[in-house]
Amino acid sequence: MHVEHIIPNGNNALDNLCLACASCNLSKATAIDAIDPETNEKVDLYNPRTQDWSEHFEWIDDGVRIQGKSASGRATVMRLKMNQDRLIRARRNWIRSGNHPPT
Repeated sequence: MHVEHIIPNGNNALDNLCLACASCNLSKATAIDAIDPETNEKVDLYNPRTQDWSEHFEWIDDGVRIQGKSASGRATVMRLKMNQDRLIRARRNWIRSGNHPPT
């Protein structure tokens, strides 16, 4: 896991930090917003410190894919490339071992 700055180039206070997988962290880069693929509007990316995961995302396809439920969720899924083939393969393995999806 990487320690991610929610607001890039911001401070190192705990409320600006979260854990992110390397793929999500590198895909996010310095972005704070992205385009919602459903509305084509620019929206803020999901903030794990201030927003509830279940309001913005859900597991689909038996837990191997993440789907955005809100504009922020959809934009975050796209920007962070959360459904890359290699991540889906990893999630399938985690499911087989009983370690996914998280509760």
